[in-house]
Amino acid sequence: MPQRSILAVVLWMSGALLAFSATAIAVRALAPTFSIFEMLAVRNAAGVLILLALALVRPELRPGLTPRRFGLHLARNVLHFAGTDGWAFGLTLLPLATVFALEFTTPAWVALLAIPLLKETMTRGRLVAVILGFIGILVILRPGLETLQPASFLMLGVAFSFALVAIMTKRLTMTESTFSILFFMNLLQLPMNLAGVRRAFWLEVQPSHALPFAGICLGGLLAHYCLTNAYRQGDATMVVPLDFMRIPLIAFVGWQFYGEPLDPYVFLGSFCIIVGLLYSLHREARSA
Repeated sequence: MPQRSILAVVLWMSGALLAFSATAIAVRALAPTFSIFEMLAVRNAAGVLILLALALVRPELRPGLTPRRFGLHLARNVLHFAGTDGWAFGLTLLPLATVFALEFTTPAWVALLAIPLLKETMTRGRLVAVILGFIGILVILRPGLETLQPASFLMLGVAFSFALVAIMTKRLTMTESTFSILFFMNLLQLPMNLAGVRRAFWLEVQPSHALPFAGICLGGLLAHYCLTNAYRQGDATMVVPLDFMRIPLIAFVGWQFYGEPLDPYVFLGSFCIIVGLLYSLHREARSA
């Protein structure tokens, strides 16, 4: 990879991590009043409207409204929706630490799947980033014997589905525009989330909800925009380990905004993650 592409991957993933953090803050603010289906339905509807408005004022985006690979769009979004739904269900069955520890096996699945499906090369730097990142997550979350439960297999399935979504996103970037991937993500998942809505939730919306809903709508759209462009600029086996930074970043957000204590293990685990990423990026730069 050229050094310019390596820098672009890091910048796009930094934007994605910040946008995901903003979305998490917005979800926490809205969770006492609205369900996950309701919040995601609003995000999808807003995404469709925003992207259609962009296509209206920018004609060069309009070809993205006609996908070249609709079947792959559909498969990606069904898996993404099922994974998100399974993740939310897992939160009701397992401790949070266990859920997050199992979810973050996704980069390992991506690293394995990208070799046969995307013909990518597992370099030593990328392998070190995956291994140290996974060790860092385990240090931070420290899952115990409660991990060994039948519900844990559900979360492993969720992690595997998210890995397939990452692989499909990378394949779509080969033929589809970022606009097209985002548009069909929101268009296809909107009816899926609406199917889970059981009330006229819009009657519950108060002025105080405006900012959190804006955070969900814009944060969700920008997060996937940045993430898709990161996949466009670099290999999946390089992009996904950067997502490990989401855990220490969210820990910092919890401490800063909600007064949640910072565990020393967060610093130790974050150190493992950062060392692995810096080593991987150094190896990529030397290869370039």
